[in-house]
Amino acid sequence: MNPTDEQTAAADAFHAGHHLALQAGAGTGKTTTLAILARATTRRGRYLAYNRAIAQDARTRFPDTVQCKTAHALAYAAVGHRYTSRLNAPRRPAWQTGQALGLTKAVRIGDREISQRALSNAALRTVARFCHTADEAITRHHVPRLRGLDDCDLHAQLAAHVLPFARKAWADLQHPDDGAVRFDHDHYLKIWALTRPRIQADFLLLDEAQDTNPVVEQIFLAQRGHAQLVLVGDSAQAIYHWRGAKDVMTGFDGTHLTLSQSFRFGAELAREANRWLHFADAPIRLTGTPAVPTELGPVTQPDAVLCRTNVGAMAQVMTLMAAGYRVALAGGGDSLQALTLAARDLKQGRRTHHPELILFPSWGDLQDYAAHDPAGRDLQPLVNLVDTHGTDAILTAVARLVPESHAQVTVSTAHKAKGREWPRVLIADDFARPQNDTPDEQTSTATAPDPIDDAEARLAYVAVTRTRQRLDLGGLSWIHDHPDKAHSPSQVASPA
Repeated sequence: MNPTDEQTAAADAFHAGHHLALQAGAGTGKTTTLAILARATTRRGRYLAYNRAIAQDARTRFPDTVQCKTAHALAYAAVGHRYTSRLNAPRRPAWQTGQALGLTKAVRIGDREISQRALSNAALRTVARFCHTADEAITRHHVPRLRGLDDCDLHAQLAAHVLPFARKAWADLQHPDDGAVRFDHDHYLKIWALTRPRIQADFLLLDEAQDTNPVVEQIFLAQRGHAQLVLVGDSAQAIYHWRGAKDVMTGFDGTHLTLSQSFRFGAELAREANRWLHFADAPIRLTGTPAVPTELGPVTQPDAVLCRTNVGAMAQVMTLMAAGYRVALAGGGDSLQALTLAARDLKQGRRTHHPELILFPSWGDLQDYAAHDPAGRDLQPLVNLVDTHGTDAILTAVARLVPESHAQVTVSTAHKAKGREWPRVLIADDFARPQNDTPDEQTSTATAPDPIDDAEARLAYVAVTRTRQRLDLGGLSWIHDHPDKAHSPSQVASPA
């Protein structure tokens, strides 16, 4: 394939020695572009992949002068191998680890009693959150907020109880041979980052830079003094801010270029993608490939159904199974199974230790919270799913899931669909339209809708760009009735 003008511009900037940030839209061949850069030089480089599967694929596409690894693999080679015996240790409940650290009593905060199990869980989650940051010490802001203790004063009281044990847990993790806390891969990555490592390479290529873990960002940017840095990603696909990821692209000090020619889909789909890119205030617009005849319209037999939430995905799984389909769930059903088991405990009058539901004494309390507390709105789909189908039916459906290679249809959240593609895609109906964006039943007129949230627009952009052949907008089709005429298709058409 002959390089596009955009790929040629990227190659010229790379060979001139510029630090480079490439905004690469969906399907624009970002890995192919990086391989073009690497093959045109004899210098030695490192490609930092988002996960192991991407690293393995990259090894088949890059020359031998470029090592393709995850940040975890680099950290393991440097320090992680010293902790091999601890990495293979058996799992143990958080409350047992808490006891071993000296956390043995419940505490009362406000009008709630926080059990020893809940405190132990919070202490270990504090360490996990710290490991994902560039911070050098565990502080109050690493302590997770528990539902029901959202008030700042209550959270401060929780942090006062949790921090001493979180710091003790982190000290325990420094011992290579044994300890009370189960050692995992994020622990040795953080330990390595704190040594301020120097990566031996002439240039570094960072993939998926829009969703960079802050600890990886710290390691990568620290190499600027001795290596050329190249970031590639799509700021419009930055959809993991809620779990601490950071878009390194936007503030990067270097030459900024774009890849806007999508080889995945044609002009009609590019126009739909650009509609959401506009709402997301993204720095890029896409051009489709004329030879790729992607269509928008009804899809009766999708290869993939994309959902907004895990609970919405489970509802789709159950509907498809009832219709006789063999169904796979991207990422598996473990998290949904854990939530369902927690719901069953509450319905049967038992407390649960699931971190999302740990402070609810009963199912009725959870129902009230989800229905009436604004902070609990995201739990309403779970409550509805359980109340509609029952926990046994949900658990049965999870047990009937098949591997994707044996499935007729894959159900996925939009988050888990990032980086993937299917021939025919259906968007599920759990993508919420902005409030007030519906006509009044009596006047048949619409009040001014709330603005479209940019995070929701980014997620919608990811969802609509997963198809190669045909897309059914389904739960996102409301966008075509949105009253903001500034975003009509004529205003967001693909650039020439």
